[in-house]
Amino acid sequence: MAFWWPLIVLAFAYAICRFLFMLIPPNVPSIEVDASDVLDDGNQSFIYVPPRGRTAQSETKVQCYEPATMKYLGYYPALTTDEVKERVSLARKAQKTWAKSSFKQRRLFLRILLKYIIEHQDLICEISSRDTGKTMVDASLGEIMTTCEKITWLLSEGERWLKPEYRSCGRSMIHKRSKVEFHPLGVVGAIVSWNYPFHNIFNPMLAAVFSGNGIVIKVSEHASWSGCFYFRIIQSALAAVGAPENLVDVITGFSETGEALVSSVDKLIFVGSPGVGKMIMRNAAETLTPITLELGGKDAFIVCEDADVEHVAQIAVRAVLQSSGQNCAGAERFYVHKDIYSSFVSQVSKIVKSVSAGPPLAGKYDMGAICMQEHSERLQNLVNDALDKGAKLVVRGSFGHIGEDAVDHFFPPTVIENVNHTMKLMQEEAFGPIMPIMKFSTDEEAVKLANDSKYGLGCAVFSGSQCRAREITSQIQCGVAAINDFASNYMCQSLPFGGVKDSGFGRFAGVEGLRACCLVKSVVEDRWWPYIKTKIPKPIQYPIGENGFEFQESLVEALYGLNIWDRLRALVTVLKILSDQNSHAGTTGKRRDD
Repeated sequence: MAFWWPLIVLAFAYAICRFLFMLIPPNVPSIEVDASDVLDDGNQSFIYVPPRGRTAQSETKVQCYEPATMKYLGYYPALTTDEVKERVSLARKAQKTWAKSSFKQRRLFLRILLKYIIEHQDLICEISSRDTGKTMVDASLGEIMTTCEKITWLLSEGERWLKPEYRSCGRSMIHKRSKVEFHPLGVVGAIVSWNYPFHNIFNPMLAAVFSGNGIVIKVSEHASWSGCFYFRIIQSALAAVGAPENLVDVITGFSETGEALVSSVDKLIFVGSPGVGKMIMRNAAETLTPITLELGGKDAFIVCEDADVEHVAQIAVRAVLQSSGQNCAGAERFYVHKDIYSSFVSQVSKIVKSVSAGPPLAGKYDMGAICMQEHSERLQNLVNDALDKGAKLVVRGSFGHIGEDAVDHFFPPTVIENVNHTMKLMQEEAFGPIMPIMKFSTDEEAVKLANDSKYGLGCAVFSGSQCRAREITSQIQCGVAAINDFASNYMCQSLPFGGVKDSGFGRFAGVEGLRACCLVKSVVEDRWWPYIKTKIPKPIQYPIGENGFEFQESLVEALYGLNIWDRLRALVTVLKILSDQNSHAGTTGKRRDD
């Protein structure tokens, strides 16, 4: 006890000091971001009715409006190929300076951003809400919390995972030291979707900048207004830490703008649909640009008969209605055990029936708008196809006061039962607030149904037995899985995020996502330089000796043989050959001297 007592006292004193240190507020500079032109002053803005159909690149302006009210927000330029290349060139020049920055400087950049985000949550959420139609709560969950979690993870662990990582050298290279180094790639490109405009910009930007890269982000034409404001926050934080101008850039435009970015950068991250992802892959192949593709999903939500139905029902409704169902990792297929099927349908129907949808900033609504024009019509077509094939519409939520011009941007939360896999609703990504529920009888059937999809992003499995839930989860073909929860993986930012099959490949977030922004370089050097150096053994020096292969054969067995006696015998042979070679060399040398 006499030995341990001082150690215990020291440990306790250390803990107290750490606690007291936490009480000291960090000295983080504040930044000012001009938001005067994006604040809603209450004045009536004119209603904008966009043309139907896909916007051609020949259009030189990206028109922006509020999907929930159709109020006009303004426009941004659709950049040409040459303009995109110029922006990437400027970012490349800035990156050469930033690559030499310290982790201390990079962490300060993150802390400044974190401070601004926490102090301006309402502003960030309101702008996201106006540009994409989501509620303030949905914006807080999907924009603020996820981004803050990523920043705090990078502050805590980012440097650790970017420092050289030492690896074992194996038997033949025991005299060496081997490591993996992580260097910046240069300029990362990102083409991001509209559903979470704040987080979709900050997510790739944080990883790229912290790993020493520059980044150019092409925001969606459906979220350019908010994206360009969020860019101001990044610019102000970079300026506050003395980072070079143009290190980060946000560009606007249509397909030509995105194509130009793919061919100009050193790495591309794409978040969008499988169709566009395949086009990007073809373009990236021309320059062999490495890409990460996150292409959405059709996530399975499995509920076993031993699950707490009342508890799971609340999670299920949040999983399908968050941001009006417009989530890459949204629950889109519900498989419920036959013994609790009726109870589950009843519970979720009761909740969904109480949900009201409407303009999120105009009243107290539970759900907001559908962001993209004409998408409501597509959602209704999926529902109609299911009903025509025998499904039953159980319940729908209600609408609040919606402007006449904005009706097409809303879709009621909907519960449908008796669905099957012949229906498009169970095969195509809906990206909307629809809950199709199907029965299953055995765990094997649930796994088979979950895997019967061209997508493979995520899944959720609920059971009173975690062991059972783990067993089911392990058999589902997807990149992200949650046990007795839904989408909690994304709040664990140490974990990679991505899918398989038509959901794409590669990972962002976590260690894998951070290192994906790096040139991964393996380095080997002498462990005891200059005392021990690599020397080619005499038998295999040029010209190769007569016993060169015998030496090599024995060396392999001495190093890797399975039997210790065989290895020792081979080692004796190696030493004998070396000794004979040296003796022969010595004799030859004496003859020459004579």
